Amino acid sequence: MADATGSRIEIRSPMVGTVAALPAALGATLGADSVVALVESMKMEHPVTAPEPMEITEVVASVGDAVAKGDLLVVGRGVSMVADVEAEATAEAPDRLAELLAREATLADAARPERVAKRHVLGLRTARENVADLVDEGSLVEYGRFAYAAQRARRSEAELIAETPADGLIGGIATVNAERFGPEASSCVVVSYDYMVLAGTQGQRNHAKKDRLFELAERLGLPVVLFAEGGGGRPGDTDTAVVTGLDTGAFALFARLSGQVPLIGIAAGRCFAGNAALLGCCDIVIAVEGASIGMGGPAMIEGGGLGVVAPDEVGPVVVHAAAGSVDLVVRDEAEAVDVARRLLGLFQAAEPGVAPDTQALRAVVPAERKRAFDPRTAIEGIVDVGTLIELRPDFAPNMVTGLARIDGRTVAILANDSRTLAGAIDAPAADKAARHLQMAEARGIPVISLIDTPGFMVGPEAEATGLVRHVSRMFVAAGALSVPVVAIVLRRAYGLGAQAMAAGSLRIPLATVAWPSGELGGMGLEGAVRLGFRRELEAIEDPVARQEAEAAMIAAAYEHGRALNVAAHLEIDDVIDPAETRALIIRLLAAAPARLGEPRRRFIDTF
Repeated sequence: MADATGSRIEIRSPMVGTVAALPAALGATLGADSVVALVESMKMEHPVTAPEPMEITEVVASVGDAVAKGDLLVVGRGVSMVADVEAEATAEAPDRLAELLAREATLADAARPERVAKRHVLGLRTARENVADLVDEGSLVEYGRFAYAAQRARRSEAELIAETPADGLIGGIATVNAERFGPEASSCVVVSYDYMVLAGTQGQRNHAKKDRLFELAERLGLPVVLFAEGGGGRPGDTDTAVVTGLDTGAFALFARLSGQVPLIGIAAGRCFAGNAALLGCCDIVIAVEGASIGMGGPAMIEGGGLGVVAPDEVGPVVVHAAAGSVDLVVRDEAEAVDVARRLLGLFQAAEPGVAPDTQALRAVVPAERKRAFDPRTAIEGIVDVGTLIELRPDFAPNMVTGLARIDGRTVAILANDSRTLAGAIDAPAADKAARHLQMAEARGIPVISLIDTPGFMVGPEAEATGLVRHVSRMFVAAGALSVPVVAIVLRRAYGLGAQAMAAGSLRIPLATVAWPSGELGGMGLEGAVRLGFRRELEAIEDPVARQEAEAAMIAAAYEHGRALNVAAHLEIDDVIDPAETRALIIRLLAAAPARLGEPRRRFIDTF
């Protein structure tokens, strides 16, 4: 650029407006791009700047003058610019970026080293450590991070910014598994209470933040991963007029997501009251060993006159695992995050897997027909290697439920376990199975049912549990299925329990097939003989002869109910080599659409 020292410089208005300010006085020296005048137009101020370094030699306009486009405002002459004048002009502007960076620093774990160290001594991680471990690096778009507790009536703003970052709730939209499935399929909402902030309690602002994120999850159809550790409602917020807080929307909003998007909850440490209520709404709950979960914490228990209970004794994980209120128990938060990532993957997309040794399936069912066996040996011989995630293994162990992949496609597994109650379906087992069917339908996941049951549990003790209503849950849940079902009779398939395992009827699945070990009947063989041939048996006076006759009738009934005979009468579709089970399932699912009817048919749960 040519030296313009001494040249005349005219500064004119770029628009119609009013002169709002003339910050440069006569004789002032300005750097290039320095503000010479402010012209207000349509209630907005527009800076008029120096095109090059200049000295003001004449001020033509005055503040308040109405000006037209092109009117002369200031006259000056070009000068050589001194560097320190430029620096001085720049220093006058407020450094908003530095303020932002300083506030951001208060959010980091590094700003609270003593609290972080306390967490680590307890074997726990911070909320930000968990979130960072779960989401893909750099993918988190955090919402409401500059919130702090609504307690200005009690504490200074500076203290609240330092002590209650993000108001104890970290949340946003991120991706998980994007390298495997792409960003669109991998997006999710993540919400984590921060126990280092007011014990992870639910404050007014973090409730508002949750509401925002839950609404986004519904609008965008995104899964939610919730880290639920915390103490429930927070009574100490003072900055808004709240009497009860019972109009809080978070619980209704989160519950509304059920069945619409996958909900995965993680509980570590202490999880009480409102935090536990949100956890309980999740499709799948992962609990870390040592966690205590309860609908009321120690203060609520004592306040209700129910005694003094230590926090860790309110609801130990072992209690919840046996009761079925948690689906998976893991060693630590690192494993919890790993399992959550695997579960999300099962809901996100298909993924090629490794086929198991299907030949081993031929040896799964013992030669002795009354010998119990572990159905997981059958499951592992059918699903892709390493993909099975069993849910609620310590609850109703006579019913196995889980998620896995077959040829890369996610499936829901049901199986009877003959090692408990001989595989009979009691009330807890029916509840477990029915809920699993509902989740499969909500997520659009095919159901693979491996049948080895003598039927529904019977007897006065079983009926005292509300058995009639509980076992009927399997029928109504199956009646609402639009996803494909494949039923495999491994061994015993008797009575209504077998029908319930086959979605209500052997005709409902895409195919109902049996292994050669299969045996089927309208009820248990012994009961069928004693009921159907009572008159004949009672007519035999000799007890030994009667017992022999009964044994012969049972043997005949067994032969009549063998899988090959049932298949010959077309009550099942085929009898197959166990080693062909996986291939058959793959072919059937490939032939069928993802849904066989309209999804989400409403029904009234029977219990």
